[in-house]
Amino acid sequence: MNKRIYLSPPHMGGEELKYIHQAFDQNWIAPVGPNVDQFEKELSAYLGVSHVAAVSSGTAALHLGLINLGIQAGDEVIVSTLTFSASVNPIIYQNAVPVFVDSEKETWNMCPDLLKKAIEDRISKGKKPAAILPVHIYGIPANMDKIMAVANEFGIPVIEDAAESLGSTFNGKHTGSIGTMGVLSFNGNKIITTSGGGALISENEDFIKNARFLATQARDKSPYYHHTQIGYNYRMSNILAGIGRGQLEVLDDRVRGKREVFEFYENMFAEIPGVTFCDELAGSFSNRWLSTILIDKNISGGKTPEGLVAAFESEDIESRHIWKPMHLQPVFEKHPAYLNGIAEQIFQQGLCLPSGTAMSDNEFGRIARTVRNYFS
Repeated sequence: MNKRIYLSPPHMGGEELKYIHQAFDQNWIAPVGPNVDQFEKELSAYLGVSHVAAVSSGTAALHLGLINLGIQAGDEVIVSTLTFSASVNPIIYQNAVPVFVDSEKETWNMCPDLLKKAIEDRISKGKKPAAILPVHIYGIPANMDKIMAVANEFGIPVIEDAAESLGSTFNGKHTGSIGTMGVLSFNGNKIITTSGGGALISENEDFIKNARFLATQARDKSPYYHHTQIGYNYRMSNILAGIGRGQLEVLDDRVRGKREVFEFYENMFAEIPGVTFCDELAGSFSNRWLSTILIDKNISGGKTPEGLVAAFESEDIESRHIWKPMHLQPVFEKHPAYLNGIAEQIFQQGLCLPSGTAMSDNEFGRIARTVRNYFS
């Protein structure tokens, strides 16, 4: 009996247990310890970023980043509409207001032209945005040169949500390292995992020191427990950081594997009408965390993402629709949005394909047969 093919399961490298055993041998089971310190240093070296704080999730990292910028009640934060809700929830945690900006066709990420129009309109209404939060969805780098040019023109800080794009680069710089701060995720489905975890990265040492302080319940230096600020239980544990150290050693292999999966799909769909991919911009390099396609039913002979999902499920293969844009979510629909229709089109036509880096030849064959049978 065939086992289920999952969308993006964890892929262990083999060395993770070494660091976990070290923690057990040294009795470093506490929330901090040598693995956390080393994981931060190793991430810093890999990314070419001076300062890293390892925390409990990408969402926690984003929340701490917003706090670092002083985001508070009533402030407006511009954010991509085509993303997962975790990009937006921390804005609400601060009682701030998300302002959604639609996508560009080339990268599916925040449209720089629409971003500028949104800022100008918010300023005309007396509400200059306090931050810009672009997202590198599915590992595709956003058009950061243009986004940063707009941000610098108006003097607005940028937090990059690079939760899905570890290993991706734009003009030679790692995603997350281009803006004021960047956010990473090591959730179980990401390109490398710590089971659950994330990181905040920046060239600003004060931001990272403050993030570590707030992430450990904001305990002031004192011979007794003393608190002058509200803190959070957001620090990554020493055990999970050990998993991360082992995973980081195979990150380049995982990026190669993800790109090989993408090439498999490129070749497979090459002769199928109506199916297209999101291309990389000149100068950008994607980790291809998830391979994604668009299916235009007007060209594909009526074939749809929903139909392919059903075909995959009949063969016990997981696939998933593209993110439903945030401006269409009931919980966010009251917030301002600057739209061009592209995110909704991507949502209607888009599909995420199985992208595990440990898939066997048999599993690739099952996927190919299912696709051929559906489109035949």
